[in-house]
Amino acid sequence: MAKIDFGGVKEEVITRKEFSLAKARQVLKKETIAVIGYGVQGPAQALNMRDNGLNVIIGQAKSFKKDWDRAVKDGWKPGETLFDIDEAAQKGTIVQMLVSDAAQKKIWPTIKKNLNEGDALYFSHGFSIVYKEQTKVIPPENVDVILVAPKGSGLNVRRNFLSGAGINSSYAVFQDFTGKADQRTVALGIAVGSGYLFPTTFEKEVYSDLTGERGVLMGALAGIMEAQYDVLRKNGHSPSEAFNETVEELTQSLIRLVDENGMDWMYQNCSATAQRGALDWKPKFKKATLPVFNELYKRVADGSETKRVLSVCGRKDYQQRLGGELKDIRESEMWQAGAATRGLRPKNKAKTISKATKGVGGRTSN
Repeated sequence: MAKIDFGGVKEEVITRKEFSLAKARQVLKKETIAVIGYGVQGPAQALNMRDNGLNVIIGQAKSFKKDWDRAVKDGWKPGETLFDIDEAAQKGTIVQMLVSDAAQKKIWPTIKKNLNEGDALYFSHGFSIVYKEQTKVIPPENVDVILVAPKGSGLNVRRNFLSGAGINSSYAVFQDFTGKADQRTVALGIAVGSGYLFPTTFEKEVYSDLTGERGVLMGALAGIMEAQYDVLRKNGHSPSEAFNETVEELTQSLIRLVDENGMDWMYQNCSATAQRGALDWKPKFKKATLPVFNELYKRVADGSETKRVLSVCGRKDYQQRLGGELKDIRESEMWQAGAATRGLRPKNKAKTISKATKGVGGRTSN
């Protein structure tokens, strides 16, 4: 492990230098990795592992035709590397639970009956294990229970793999029956394309992840954007001006400076007027939102958010309801302005992204 100083706190992380892809292949050479679910994380992790030379199969319900057809298009062969969930779980020595959290509760009886002594049960989210009272996902004692959680969407897990950059992931061992759970976990973390791995627990992973998704990463970001856009429009600014000052400048310019060298670096590369305003208003926004984040974390920790996810996402009509909610966002003036703005960007950039995210069937260097 490498010891890295994170703001005065030293943490141990695992990089590809400490744990090479060759070592990961050696650890996993006798394993059959069954990726259950070909929706969001499933395709990225499965393709990355296949490209890295591992023995990977897919378990996907045929009733979800879109996901099944996508798997076939990506080169998984029915009856050879693509099976229904029951058969894939039976064949796998490592069973990766990459369906949605609500779906994990539904398919757990099928997965559980197909686990053999010494198998590994793999998650990319601590949800089902931590909230077992609600999900009823309670693994048998004779299997390893492990976690690798990439810090990004499946799309970016795949993009970063193809670019050679990798994506950071957390990892944890909940149950070590075989005595080799830690090696299995780290090897899988490298194989799915992690840039580096940092240790966590199932509980810490799910608490931080649920808070982040509802907070800065998605919920808060979308809410703040809508609030600023509405204020600008209410005060007579055009949709183009309101969108560019709210979203476009952030995503196409400023956030890239933060990514490159930190928030202070971004501030240093903006005008003195912008710097002063940001420094003066940052404490106001922190004070205003801190109570919301405290409430959010409390709801995550006491299981309220889990209850909400399982009750709503488990409904039969959920996909239809979700489609309606996303349509409302997509067809709002703000995001219609966004579509028009994206259409005015240089075309060569869009082509580059499209090429980089195209799934491949053969070996890809990483």
